[in-house]
Amino acid sequence: MEQNADPIQVFWENLLSRNPAQIEKAFLELDQNSKQAVIAHLQKMANEPGWHPEQVKSALAALKIISSLPK
Repeated sequence: MEQNADPIQVFWENLLSRNPAQIEKAFLELDQNSKQAVIAHLQKMANEPGWHPEQVKSALAALKIISSLPK
């Protein structure tokens, strides 16, 4: 990872990495409102037309991992 990377870009790269540990770490660093916003965005990516198939797969993977986390 480059040193001057945009933190938001790094967050989304981790969240869409399909790596359970990276997804969990990125998601758990968020506050409750941000978690809800991220889940809503991932659901749009997974269900709305216009997203690249790989983005859809990554969003579905993230949602699956997030849904398995303790509440």
